[in-house]
Amino acid sequence: MPYFFTSESVSEGHPDKISDQISDALLDEFLKQDPESKVACETVVTTGLTILVGEVKTNAWVDIQQTARQVIKDIGYTKGEYKFEYESCAVMSSIHGQSPDINQGVVRAKEEDQGAGDQGMMFGYAVNETEDLMPLPIDLSHKLLIELAGIRKEGKKMTYLRPDSKSQVTVEYDENNKPVRIDTIVISTQHDDFVQPDKNKTQKEADDEMLKTIYEDVKNILIPSVKEKLPQSINELFKGDFKLFVNPTGKFVIGGPHGDSGLTGRKIIVDTYGGKGAHGGGAFSGKDSSKVDRSAAYATRHIAKNLVAAGVADEILIQVAYAIGVADPVGLHVDTFGTSKVNFSDSEIAKKINVLFDMRPAAIVKRFGLKNPIFRDTAAYGHMGRKPYTKEVTFSKNGDTYTKEVEFFAWEKLDVVDKVKKTFNL
Repeated sequence: MPYFFTSESVSEGHPDKISDQISDALLDEFLKQDPESKVACETVVTTGLTILVGEVKTNAWVDIQQTARQVIKDIGYTKGEYKFEYESCAVMSSIHGQSPDINQGVVRAKEEDQGAGDQGMMFGYAVNETEDLMPLPIDLSHKLLIELAGIRKEGKKMTYLRPDSKSQVTVEYDENNKPVRIDTIVISTQHDDFVQPDKNKTQKEADDEMLKTIYEDVKNILIPSVKEKLPQSINELFKGDFKLFVNPTGKFVIGGPHGDSGLTGRKIIVDTYGGKGAHGGGAFSGKDSSKVDRSAAYATRHIAKNLVAAGVADEILIQVAYAIGVADPVGLHVDTFGTSKVNFSDSEIAKKINVLFDMRPAAIVKRFGLKNPIFRDTAAYGHMGRKPYTKEVTFSKNGDTYTKEVEFFAWEKLDVVDKVKKTFNL
């Protein structure tokens, strides 16, 4: 039976994403000085206030206030009228030391014996409906907001834009689970109060004029700009009859932390697959890689993506589970949703994955360079489906600074496709 599937994304200026980015920026600052830092920090933002809480074990010293303010500035909260602004907001910290009860299970004499930082299950997913092997609804939802943020920061078009925004995309699928058309796009974006009532214009008329302008700009500027960057196969899914809703409640001037408080870890579905596949429930941001909530989710995504790219199946979901303080996973499960292209059952595929990939936490950390300060870049527009890249990062040790090339989003690399093909006789 044909069906519809919907996913949403939120911008870097959304209150929850502000919190995620501050938490991950703090993590990066600790790792720049001490790669062995153990960090679990969360951020709360509301009107004129940022609060940081959590546990840290580190030899680093970080200017927490400055780090938080820089993130807020970079996002675009630079005006007092937003009621949340990087220079004037209060920044409070209640970060303290990590529990020794947790630390004893994580730190071991032999690095490879490092135990999982917590119990739990993590999922990785991939599907061959987009070039980056992500579900189409979440992929488009992210791309719309990335483009909207780019337009806002360039400042040449849609000059009324403010940092807070959300998107939602509904895709129609056929009975073979293949996307056939874009059905609905929803864009809600914060904006300046750029049309004011006067003696010839009521408040409602002013609001209606603003909404009409924003609608037309989304339709004629934002969506075409996104479509220009999409492959032809995805462009063909825009049939011209999709429903478009722009700020459907009307005026959206009050937003950001003044409109709604934000908290680290509240956008875990936005961070992953938009509701496709599954999620183990653990958030990512603010956690160092000893927490398998984060590192094992990256590792399972890497496996699923390479298996789909190799042709093992059109769609793959992988679950891994750990016990706190124990290095080896307690279980690994594979579901190909009946799309397998190899002469192996899903349980047999899981056994081969266990041989191909070392899923001990220390091995995952080493494989993807997760002791490097790479995490702030993950904290908006999804941790999965991103393009891997390298850039120079400045580190500090014993008061001296140095730079080195660091790899970002290494779990998105298709670097074991040949090995997978050999293993599965493809």
